[in-house]
Amino acid sequence: MATATATARNTGRSELSKLSVYEWTALDKRGKKMKGEMQGKNASLVKAELRRQGMNPQTVREKPKPLFGSTGKSVKPRDVAIFSRQIATMMASGVPMVQSFEIIAGGQRNPRFKNMLTDVKSEIEGGSTLYEALGKYPVQFDELYRNLVRAGESAGVLDTVLDTVATYKERTEAIKSKIKKALFYPIAVLVVAFLVAMILLLFVVPVFQSVFENAGAALPAPTQVVISASKFMQAYWWLVLLIVVGGVVGLISAKRRSLKFAHFLDRLLLKFPVIGNILRQSAIARFARTLGVTFRAGVPLVEAMDAVAGATGSVVYGEAIRQMRDDIAVGHQMQLAMRQTGLFPNMVVQMVSIGEESGALDNMLFKVAEFYEEEVNNAVDTLSTLLEPLIMVILGVMVGGMVISLYLPIFKLAGTV
Repeated sequence: MATATATARNTGRSELSKLSVYEWTALDKRGKKMKGEMQGKNASLVKAELRRQGMNPQTVREKPKPLFGSTGKSVKPRDVAIFSRQIATMMASGVPMVQSFEIIAGGQRNPRFKNMLTDVKSEIEGGSTLYEALGKYPVQFDELYRNLVRAGESAGVLDTVLDTVATYKERTEAIKSKIKKALFYPIAVLVVAFLVAMILLLFVVPVFQSVFENAGAALPAPTQVVISASKFMQAYWWLVLLIVVGGVVGLISAKRRSLKFAHFLDRLLLKFPVIGNILRQSAIARFARTLGVTFRAGVPLVEAMDAVAGATGSVVYGEAIRQMRDDIAVGHQMQLAMRQTGLFPNMVVQMVSIGEESGALDNMLFKVAEFYEEEVNNAVDTLSTLLEPLIMVILGVMVGGMVISLYLPIFKLAGTV
């Protein structure tokens, strides 16, 4: 019997996968022209379905497939966060899951995400659970997301869990955006300053150099340094470019391939003034919110720790949480395991201890998350305020210093006239 059910399920999935998307235009009962898209085995069946809906088909043709595979930008975490809120709202309102997926997919502007949601809907129609259907896309729907969905399905509270997941995704994406904003601004300004300096050395300084040579005057030391740098850049610009690009690519590659290097780099960043504090507070906030969500959804604590470790965004904190998992698995209290890592502030440990004793661990974790999320917001605003004058000084020294060094000989010549 089980084999027959599995065969029927697989047959249903294969039939759904054979459906094509057709673009159609039709006239409704008032003679108004309508257009849209519909899945079907062939154009005749699509026309029959349109007639059944009371419309007079005009044109039905298969939607052309892209020349180079699937089009559309990649599916971003923000897209998944918005989808989570939409599906949670619809299911809480009593809309069936399959219909909810159909509505959300129809409103997607990203073709790749639309196709993904359509495929998930087809899997559910074929008999899969939502957890199983989302498992086809582990990059977009990670292990934590799927585990929460599975816990909601098992407990019969999927709509409630999806609402919690939606809030979790929105909060985590908001804090990620804050961190990126804090790091992107100074990096972007420094890159622009570097490019401006390269343009000056390659194209502007040589013009001044020829003028100085024709004048035959002795050049000040700063001017000689700039001219020497310009000569080096003209001869070895390709080497400088290769070193910069190779260094960035090598750094990223080494971080991905070597856990020891990633740990070293992460620990180094955590020691940076201001930025290190932001990264530390962000990791604690994401740890607390992720663990609070999983605990409230009914996921076993030890089982949830692996997913929580990956959600912190920090290699150092990820390893510490896995160490906590091992300690909890042998019977230690969570607050004791946290204290052994030496990475969590005393306030966090005490809040967790109170939560364990009172049986309200999830509420305490959410309070910790809210506190540190607010701290991250304030720290990012403070960092932006501090960086603005610092960046102006760096730009002044780099670009302004070069310009002044080029004009020093002109001032000297003007003084002797």
